[in-house]
Amino acid sequence: MFEFLLYPLALLVTLGVLVTVHELGHFIIARRSGVRVVRFSVGFGRPLLRYEDRHGTEFVLAALPLGGYVRMLDEREPGLVEAERRPGDVSYTDLSVGWRMAIAAGGPFANFLLALFVYWVLLVLGTTTLVPVIGVVSEQSVLEQAGGRAGLEIVAVDETPTRSWQEVSMALAGRLGDTGVITLELAEPGAGQGQRVPLPIDAWHRGEEEPDLIGSLGIEPGLLPIVGEVVPDAPAAAAGFRSFDRIVAVGDTPIESWGQWVEKLQASPGVPLAVTVRRDDAEQVLNLVPGVRPGADPAQGKSGYAGVGPYVREIVYGPLAAMPRAVAETWDKTGLTLHLLAKMVVGDVSMSNLSGPITIAQVAGDSARSGLPYFLGVLALLSISLGVLNLLPIPILDGGHILFCAAEALRGRPLSERAQALGMQIGLFMVGGLMVIALYNDVARLF
Repeated sequence: MFEFLLYPLALLVTLGVLVTVHELGHFIIARRSGVRVVRFSVGFGRPLLRYEDRHGTEFVLAALPLGGYVRMLDEREPGLVEAERRPGDVSYTDLSVGWRMAIAAGGPFANFLLALFVYWVLLVLGTTTLVPVIGVVSEQSVLEQAGGRAGLEIVAVDETPTRSWQEVSMALAGRLGDTGVITLELAEPGAGQGQRVPLPIDAWHRGEEEPDLIGSLGIEPGLLPIVGEVVPDAPAAAAGFRSFDRIVAVGDTPIESWGQWVEKLQASPGVPLAVTVRRDDAEQVLNLVPGVRPGADPAQGKSGYAGVGPYVREIVYGPLAAMPRAVAETWDKTGLTLHLLAKMVVGDVSMSNLSGPITIAQVAGDSARSGLPYFLGVLALLSISLGVLNLLPIPILDGGHILFCAAEALRGRPLSERAQALGMQIGLFMVGGLMVIALYNDVARLF
């Protein structure tokens, strides 16, 4: 039952936060301008909750949570203005061009601020992520032909540092549709700096619906048996294990994954083991006697342990150090979103990547199941996407309002009502078309 409710609940929370923050950006700038804000609504349709403050603004939570709006006193609605104007009220058309542009930009700006805040919180709280160590290199793949091998860490993609598989994917996504060379910097785990491996690409995944960015280069991620943390005074420390040791074999049994290593340990409580490790390009044998503790399953009795952890990376910053990093994270994700949108326009990236509410619900639900840090990361990325999309110079979007205001500033007078109405019709057609494509993609993914 909970699984069934998780996805719609995650969608409601995601849209609720994004829409509220976006409209709050418009609202705060509007209040600063002195204009009378008539209504602040989260959602459309029949109001479920209402509240009116001392300024005469009605705050509404409506039934259809797929958007929201801030409605200001506007001379272009004469009947409503006469009914709602109070002595001393300022209407939207009384404002200068600068204030109207600021109000339009306030919503997207608030979305970028939300993303920055979320990234700051995640950096301060800290996250533990798998280090991007290559598990398997496919035969005859572009990486094998370039000399790459399993067990090396991807420390950079095209000179962009990569601390996790997610960062590797984001860096590769920026090369969709390109022709040229992707340069991976590969190093021994913990070395920090290594060799540069150029991988030639030609119209890389141009127009593909669901490109496998990592797999197409011949890379298969994996949790290799590489030691990360060694617990002091534990059996592994007594046996001489060190961080970045690669476990090669236990006795005559080759060890190829961290899971295989754990299974061998658990099955050998108190039993001496000859563990072959690779350290500094040389192999040596360590004599380990696994500790003994109760098994996870009482029926299995006792279980062995060594006191080592896998090679993972904890990313954590202090409150001050996290701020520039959060700004850089927001800036990089914004640039990548714009870059991919431009490639979508010219056909380098498939339009099938456009997503609607069904896909958003699925992504939000999946991330919520994975834990709060993953959900917050998705929320920040969606907030950036919303900010970027709303700044596109399309009438009916915030970017369209900014475009009209800029034209008015250059001409010294507003565009004619006919020109504005035509622009709105074109904008409505464009946005409507994008929504139809997004919904079609959502339904196609379901089947």
